[in-house]
Amino acid sequence: MPIAMLAKAPAAGLRLAEVAEANRPTQLPLLARIAEMLATSESVTHLLVRGSLASGTADRLSDVDFVVGVQDRDLPAFTTALDDLMTIAGGALLPGWRDAIVADLGGVGFVYLVQHEGKLHQIDVYLAPASRISTIKGQTAAMVLLERPSAGITTTHIGQARHHLADLQGRPRTCTELLIEHLVLAVLLHKRIQRGQRFVAYAEWHRLHTATKDLIKAALAPTSRFWGWYRLREEVALTPIGRTCLADLDAAISSPAVPEAADVDAALNRVLELTRRACPHALDGLADAVAAYRTYMEMA
Repeated sequence: MPIAMLAKAPAAGLRLAEVAEANRPTQLPLLARIAEMLATSESVTHLLVRGSLASGTADRLSDVDFVVGVQDRDLPAFTTALDDLMTIAGGALLPGWRDAIVADLGGVGFVYLVQHEGKLHQIDVYLAPASRISTIKGQTAAMVLLERPSAGITTTHIGQARHHLADLQGRPRTCTELLIEHLVLAVLLHKRIQRGQRFVAYAEWHRLHTATKDLIKAALAPTSRFWGWYRLREEVALTPIGRTCLADLDAAISSPAVPEAADVDAALNRVLELTRRACPHALDGLADAVAAYRTYMEMA
């Protein structure tokens, strides 16, 4: 679906005042802008906002968390177009990270880093087939911003949406996607550290190390027959580059179990150098975005 096709339907009817009544967070203008943008697509049947912005407990670090209902038949094309929509029209710094943390609600989540008032904000966009939205509303304490009638949903459309989601979730991540995962996780980790959320920081720190392992394997052992960390040294340490990458990974897993901000910054520096060494193509088209990202991180 070309990006031009996402701007046909009017965005009127968004119930943004309900969010404003719940709280007056600094993210409200950003939420309104992204919601208006998403609502212009005739494929979008529902816009929900959930999390702290919906419950009135948001702080200055809170992310903007959307559930977007999409016509089942349009879900594959909308998913393909989402990165362009978010980066060109939404101001996202990087393509979205396919969220591996969000609970499975029958859709797929993406995390975007969007520039707003001189800071990077986390925008979570969870795409779900329109046929799943009534169930999702019952599973979450989400606030409805927009609700439109769905087109005739057939069993064929539902099957196509499910097949698309299964393919997307099962596809191996590329080096570029794994680099973006590191960049997003670094933002999340800085947020956990500032909030004192040590248990969550521990979990996301381990996920970052796993992403580093996955990046090394994707770059240097893409046809590996072994799962996870098994036989990693035997597969990777066959070349000088491989041995250097494993030394980087060893430094990562030898760091404290719960990181400080300086540990996260050091890990990110290692990963960027590892990427330049082992899979420089992952930076193609991202060099300016990564430079801007680092500037924002230094200002945070």
